[in-house]
Amino acid sequence: MVNQSQWKKPLPTITGETRKFWDAARKGHLMIQHCEPCGYQWYPRGFCSGCWSKEIDYVEAKGTGKVWTYTITYQNRTPGFNEEVPYVLALVELDEGVKLFTNIINCDPKSVTIGMDVKVTFVQATNQIHVPMFEPL
Repeated sequence: MVNQSQWKKPLPTITGETRKFWDAARKGHLMIQHCEPCGYQWYPRGFCSGCWSKEIDYVEAKGTGKVWTYTITYQNRTPGFNEEVPYVLALVELDEGVKLFTNIINCDPKSVTIGMDVKVTFVQATNQIHVPMFEPL
């Protein structure tokens, strides 16, 4: 788990629908939702986006996937982001099939490629919020 001592970016709002996700992330586990008839879904919701069922469960993702697409940001004037340029914003497809926007960290941004194997790591924003990001596998 990566520890970032001075998080300056906006923090997510923890809601009833996302509490299990953030509680697990704090413990180093990437959770996604699963509906038995429809499969996995991302982002956390109070119902299945396929069949509208409320019978969804959180399951632990393997935490591995591939970079589906990405961009390298060289300029951002927003506080919290401007200190980190250049950084990689990527759409990662997890082994379970869902795609999520994230950052690729712990590597040279120029080394990131489409199809690159990545694994989840967590950046500590606060004592309660650990943000999942990805690094090369």
